[in-house]
Amino acid sequence: MNTASTQPASEDYTTIIGLEVHVQLQTKTKLFCGCSTTFGAPPNTQVCPVCLGLPGSLPVMNRRAFDLAIRAALALDCTIAPFTKWDRKNYYYPDLPKGYQISQYDLPFSSDGALEVSDPKGAFASRKVRIIRVHLEEDAGKSMHDEAAGKADSRIDLNRAGTPLCEIVTQPDLRSPQEARAWLNELKLLLVYLGVSDCNMQEGSLRVDANINLHIPVGERIAKTPIVEIKNMNSFRSVERALTYEAARQWEEWRATGAELGTSPKQTRGWDDPAGVTRAQRHKEESSDYRYFPEPDLVPVTVSEAEVAAARAAMGEPPTVLRRKLAETWSISAYDADVLVNQGRDLVSYFEDLAARIGEGKLASNWMQQDVLRTLNERGGSIKDFPIRPDALADLVGRVRNGDFDTSRGREIFAEMLASNKTVAEVVGSMGIAAVGDDEMLSLCRELIAANPKIVADVKGGKEQAAAGLIGQAKKKNPNVNPGKVRALCLDLIRQMG
Repeated sequence: MNTASTQPASEDYTTIIGLEVHVQLQTKTKLFCGCSTTFGAPPNTQVCPVCLGLPGSLPVMNRRAFDLAIRAALALDCTIAPFTKWDRKNYYYPDLPKGYQISQYDLPFSSDGALEVSDPKGAFASRKVRIIRVHLEEDAGKSMHDEAAGKADSRIDLNRAGTPLCEIVTQPDLRSPQEARAWLNELKLLLVYLGVSDCNMQEGSLRVDANINLHIPVGERIAKTPIVEIKNMNSFRSVERALTYEAARQWEEWRATGAELGTSPKQTRGWDDPAGVTRAQRHKEESSDYRYFPEPDLVPVTVSEAEVAAARAAMGEPPTVLRRKLAETWSISAYDADVLVNQGRDLVSYFEDLAARIGEGKLASNWMQQDVLRTLNERGGSIKDFPIRPDALADLVGRVRNGDFDTSRGREIFAEMLASNKTVAEVVGSMGIAAVGDDEMLSLCRELIAANPKIVADVKGGKEQAAAGLIGQAKKKNPNVNPGKVRALCLDLIRQMG
């Protein structure tokens, strides 16, 4: 039974959620060998004796991967350890050719960080999520199960074996599936801004395991359901759905048994996305099950304060800082700043250039969201390739603001600039658009007032909305007139009539 629809009111229990996120680092080669990490190569073509675990092969650490991991840890406000070592995590699985994974156990390179997330729409309060540790490890290979064809064959692709991963482990500080999804979006945005990873979940560059249980008030004590780790979630939406379902499932199970379940063993469950349910897989392993011991083939790594300082200086502004900077510098709302920053650093640079040229942040933001982003969504591509550069758009927006033509006509010009790659002046000339001079505008408004005594009477009687009829007639006589100017001038002339 799908119990997601029976989720109770929040006062019935508190949802406790922690996340384990594996992020593939944006390196050209693997963590301990020179094999390529390029996605999509034919199976088992990007392998060597090291990542295949052949006897006599020795690993050598990828310095680029370590530097990227430090950048990520610093952005998450972690403390960088001056001394760190490698450990063997022992377990058997067909896609792990060595029979162990090189990871970090008791001395990770960073710990004790935090990343805060908030919703500019106010759906939930700001939440600071503590980071237990960020550590480096190598990835396993990939098992491909042919269950759909009915043969139940499994094939192994070891191209991914040895790819550098950054594992980010949080404290159980999240309190709802919605918060978890928002926090993951914020983490992804941060890592992409830093150039640490492309975070492409479809290619396996970012993978999430979620731990969840419920704290249920029972009189003066708190009953706790067993912790469940959920795997096999291939999107942030799936994470939210899986957690929503699992919270409701645990609540129904607790209500059905009426027993204290907190002493039950931890469990791993897989998310079945088409069915919308989690399914039991196995009891969750403890660290002792992996028989960790120090990796004998790799020397420990030391990190100096100078190296940490250099990494911090090269990071650039994270999204949280950029949002605050845009809101304060350009007087735009937190929501507008969030929309712009979430599109990436290149789009933020475009916006700042545009806002500086027209000297008005809100106007620049409106055009960015209503026209530039809409066009990018429709046509695809990157802001780097957008045919209208900030100087040309600033020229157009400036003319609309100055009243040379109204916003509607401005958008017609914008569309023609996209289609023809012409300047504003060239488009205005080709479309026969000409700014209406003050004398011409005054003459037109007087003519309209003389020809429409009823509208004039209505306006004098307090119905200023009647002036809309004059605007429509003005547009028919001269499509280039600015409706706002026509309205203001006609109302002024009618008031002067007494």
